[in-house]
Amino acid sequence: SGGDTSAPMTGTLTELALAAAIFVASHILVSGTRLRDRLVHTLGERPFQAAFSALSLFLLWWLIQAYQGAPHVGLWETGVGVRHGVLAVMFVACVFIAAGFSPTSPTGVDLGGGLKAPAGIIKVTRHPVMWGIGLWALVHMAANGDAASVFLFGPMFVLAFSGAYFIDVKKRRLMRDEWARFAAETSFIPFAALIGGRTRLSAREIGVWRPAAGLALFAALYLAHEPVIGVSPLGL
Repeated sequence: SGGDTSAPMTGTLTELALAAAIFVASHILVSGTRLRDRLVHTLGERPFQAAFSALSLFLLWWLIQAYQGAPHVGLWETGVGVRHGVLAVMFVACVFIAAGFSPTSPTGVDLGGGLKAPAGIIKVTRHPVMWGIGLWALVHMAANGDAASVFLFGPMFVLAFSGAYFIDVKKRRLMRDEWARFAAETSFIPFAALIGGRTRLSAREIGVWRPAAGLALFAALYLAHEPVIGVSPLGL
């Protein structure tokens, strides 16, 4: 969270906003749309993935560089209570991310092999990794409370949930009845399918190692935050 505001600022919020807008647009205009289908048809799946990955990395690098050079413009005050709340949400985000690497996730499904029956964290939400990233971005905006952080973490928040939405759109278009059956037993919003009685979840499906992996990821991020980012997660 945050950066060293004592460092000389060489960029502007305008540059940061432009980098953020292009970063978001490049993903929303391609991900899950028919434009992507046409590009894949023209270039081939692997060349398209290589080109899009290279573009995404460049835009992400530009976004981070613009963030590091942007001036600090405070928007709201954050206290210790907010930062403790951020830690609690970050733990949930880490569990979602760690548990989300599942063979039943629609994010990584092989369209040729079809969908597997939902299980484990996928019954909580069919996009656990996207929710983890979205929560991570949201709480970092809340904890920093400045304009530059909104322009950096805001796009991550938007892309996490728009990306999940476009995944659903693409699967529904390509898989139709099979996707309809899968979607009927899962939910976009965490716990909605469980609360609605459309699916059931046992503790055995989640297991021990997934929450443990989430805790390990949370601990690693917490311990590395100050040495790598230069700011304590609690602002101490």
